[in-house]
Amino acid sequence: MQVFSTKNPVPFLPRILLFSLVFLVFTIFSEGAIQLPENLTIPALLAFGDSIADQGNNNDIRTVVKCNFPPYGKDFQAGLPSGRFSNGRTPPDLIADELGIKELVPAYLDPNLTAHDLLTGVSFASGGSGYDPQTSRIVSVIPMLDQLNQFKEYIGKLKGLVGEEGATNILGQALFLLVAGSDDLANTYFTFGIRKMQYDLYSYADFIVVSATNFVQELYKLGARRFAVFGIPPIGCLPLQITMAGGSVRSCSVSYNQAAQLLNSKLSPRLDALNQELPQSRVVYIDVFSPLFDIIQHPRNYGFEVNDKGCCGTGSIEAVILCNRYSWTCADSSKYVFWDSYHPTEKAYKILVHQLVQKYVDSFV
Repeated sequence: MQVFSTKNPVPFLPRILLFSLVFLVFTIFSEGAIQLPENLTIPALLAFGDSIADQGNNNDIRTVVKCNFPPYGKDFQAGLPSGRFSNGRTPPDLIADELGIKELVPAYLDPNLTAHDLLTGVSFASGGSGYDPQTSRIVSVIPMLDQLNQFKEYIGKLKGLVGEEGATNILGQALFLLVAGSDDLANTYFTFGIRKMQYDLYSYADFIVVSATNFVQELYKLGARRFAVFGIPPIGCLPLQITMAGGSVRSCSVSYNQAAQLLNSKLSPRLDALNQELPQSRVVYIDVFSPLFDIIQHPRNYGFEVNDKGCCGTGSIEAVILCNRYSWTCADSSKYVFWDSYHPTEKAYKILVHQLVQKYVDSFV
């Protein structure tokens, strides 16, 4: 039964009661890892972007960028792969848990979505996507524009559940998580070199910043008000990039990391300016480069032993379909910063997310 069908909207009174019940339950049972400021309520998390936030949207599309098979999900519920690009939970799950929303954020394309899932948030992200439309075309995944269109469809379902006013309130208080840009730089610009014929690095960074800004503005027009926009991580220290661009000693690629920092230096002030341009908005640039770089550079300070290889296979090149049921995996993933050659382990994500939530949560008041 399609409980959230917009063809048969819930009658007005039950919708109001349902909306009130949702916030009552949220208030009583939200016990995240941190204490939220008294005047801050975040009823839902909605994620967009790439594989860091993809909760399984790529599972049923024709692409090589998917992971709904072992050993992915090795440390997830019952050890089953869900389409998350890690051994366990990923940033959308962990952020929602820290904020007291829920433990797991499902993919919007999950065929088993419930009304509660829609009310408390889903992910539209697609592994391999980016702010540059060319990025998603290379690997045939869901572009950001299509993610935006799916969000519009989601709004219709939300209104069918709680009515126009209820949907407006949820969207206005929800946290919108944007995680993209890494694949734009690492794949589209450096590895495949497609954009190098059109842009130098500085102009390409400007292009990405404009695209990211436009995406935030489009979400704002649809009712979003709180945005957590991840900057680019130290892509030069990903095991795959160390293998490809780190030389014989497999060290972090300085040029790749400098490119990430260049883009971040342009993205941060532009996002900050949006707070003045978009009334009642909270657009927050999230620096992930610094804390993740520190974890990678000083692994033992965080309880890790291996920082330059993933747990899956040799750890040097295996990711997505190259990390599969036939791949050897490490005995203890908690000793590794990275699960495969591109994505951190759940333990690394937990450490990172906890730091980020502690640092930035007050920015959304």
